[in-house]
Amino acid sequence: MSLVVTQKDQFQAMIRLLNTNVNGNVKIMYALTAIKGVGRRYSNLVCKKADVDMSKRAGELTGEELERIVEIIQNPLQYKIPQWFLNRQKDHTTGKYSQLVSNQVHSTLREDLERMKKMRVHRGLRHVVGLRVRGQHTKTTGRRGRTVGVTKKK
Repeated sequence: MSLVVTQKDQFQAMIRLLNTNVNGNVKIMYALTAIKGVGRRYSNLVCKKADVDMSKRAGELTGEELERIVEIIQNPLQYKIPQWFLNRQKDHTTGKYSQLVSNQVHSTLREDLERMKKMRVHRGLRHVVGLRVRGQHTKTTGRRGRTVGVTKKK
């Protein structure tokens, strides 16, 4: 499938959205997934709410359409996106529902881990020690970096 552009000066090969470089050659729904915190289903919903043609490439969008998309990604509840669709539900400190995007995802994860370590929660202690956190078996797997076994006598 070839890429057909009607106006040569309008196409952008790389777009900067929310501190992320987005490939302009990819269709807009899949291009938005390059932003951390935005998956395929969320990007599909955002494109529908912004009334953007899904068959367009990301580089073909106008500045106004990109601004609408960024606005919806940052403020999803104002555009009637349901709370269960968001990636941060019932925040521990504020109790609010929100969609975390790009740098917010990393900083919030770090804050949550620090909170768990400080409270001495089981998950926090597992993170401190460097063990598996989600209930996996650790008897035989996950031995990376550690020397386990019998040493040979000479």
